[in-house]
Amino acid sequence: MYSIVVVPPPGTAQDEQVRLAPGERLRFGRSGDPDGRDLVIAHEGVPRVAGEITAFPAYWLLSNLSDDQTYVVENPEGAGEHIKVAPGRVEAPVPFEFSRIVLPAAGDLLAFDVWAPRHTFRNAGRDGLSGAATAPAFALDHTKRYFAVLVALCEPRLRGEPHAALPAVEQLVERLGPVWPGVTRSAVYWNIDYLAVKLRLRPGPHETEAGRRTNGKKETLVSLALRFDLVREDDLVVLAASPTRSAR
Repeated sequence: MYSIVVVPPPGTAQDEQVRLAPGERLRFGRSGDPDGRDLVIAHEGVPRVAGEITAFPAYWLLSNLSDDQTYVVENPEGAGEHIKVAPGRVEAPVPFEFSRIVLPAAGDLLAFDVWAPRHTFRNAGRDGLSGAATAPAFALDHTKRYFAVLVALCEPRLRGEPHAALPAVEQLVERLGPVWPGVTRSAVYWNIDYLAVKLRLRPGPHETEAGRRTNGKKETLVSLALRFDLVREDDLVVLAASPTRSAR
């Protein structure tokens, strides 16, 4: 039974995907045997032996065999989520179901994909435990306008552009118009401020120190929301819903 699938980058000698069973390894680099268990990436900026992938039943390991290049493993479905594998690091575990390995190569960024098995999860029930339930870490009401504002802020990165610039307030007003008739710049600003307080990124109006200012609220909100999955790709549906959201 195969565990992971490696998709060669465009332009390489291999056209077919490489399937690895648990315990099998695949080396990649500028040199190697494309007819064997090597992924050959013919680029002068890629080391002869650049790295190695090892398959396991529910995850995989990446070894960076270069001398001086850090590799990045991106989660294309994670809105910027990634891990870094330093030069010489061996058998770094990669937790993503769908991954993109990015290799810096003499001014270029080369990438190829790795597909891992679907994650398995335990039953989310409380297993008969008594007592009060744990308080939620972040209490967000998906029916409120502030949540639509947060989704609109996160939208560019949720749509596969992890380094996309965040939308300006004018763009947010235009984007939210179909689901929020009468939205204004001041209303969007108010909801951004409200989110910053609600998610405890800044103190409330009665706790603010004199002269204190909070910069980069939008960037901080998006970073927090995507890091902890407060907003997911499925939530983009709120930007196409009927305009019936309640205030705030």
